[in-house]
Amino acid sequence: MEIQEIIDLVKKTKTFVENRDMVDHIKVKGPADYVTQVDTNIQNFLSRELRKLAPHVEFLGEEEGLHEMSCDTFWILDPIDGTTNLIHNYLHSTVSLGLYDRGQIVMGIVYDPFREEIFYAEKGKGSFCNGKPIHVSQAESLEETIIAVGTAPYNKEMASKNFASIQKVFEKSQDIRRTGTAAMDLAYTACGRVGGYFEARLQPWDFAAGSLLVEEAGGQITDFAGNSLNLLQPGAVVATNRKLHEELRELL
Repeated sequence: MEIQEIIDLVKKTKTFVENRDMVDHIKVKGPADYVTQVDTNIQNFLSRELRKLAPHVEFLGEEEGLHEMSCDTFWILDPIDGTTNLIHNYLHSTVSLGLYDRGQIVMGIVYDPFREEIFYAEKGKGSFCNGKPIHVSQAESLEETIIAVGTAPYNKEMASKNFASIQKVFEKSQDIRRTGTAAMDLAYTACGRVGGYFEARLQPWDFAAGSLLVEEAGGQITDFAGNSLNLLQPGAVVATNRKLHEELRELL
């Protein structure tokens, strides 16, 4: 199974993203948590096509939710990371696909259909954007860079603590940025557009692919306590260029 085959497949999802009629079919899953026909159709399309390419690999998609897998190798998909953005035609949404194999992510793809940027990595082979190698920022400290943040919008009971942390980081860094898609923020950390990114609660499909992008680009990704991420459970995530990881993590 060649990564280029998977990339070509993921890029075909642009047709679904551009269909505004599908976007307008909205279902509310929870507070600030929505699913559109775009999400459902992309998940159905990729699930079907990936099974043709790799029948032995199982599939875990956001629209199915977390559940026990019966094998050690499976795809982890977020069909649209940034569904709320898509609903409002705020052009920051990505398709995020990771391949989990026996406790680690071995392939990660993050596709931005609006900018035609596809970020990808394989374990031990580096990170790339549109075929060109990418690397994390060279910033030595927070004051030399900007930091992407997430607000954990599905967990608004955490807002006071979240925004207190965001304020601390804002005061120490050049500025903060909020795109509304964790996968994009991790890809931007990997390519050095931001020095780092953090969010207090993410699901595995939010960070699976992006975590490998960051690591293969020379960065570091952990939970707020500095532990390795649990790839099959929701939790806090902080990713950086490695050089400023402890400085950022200590503020959280």
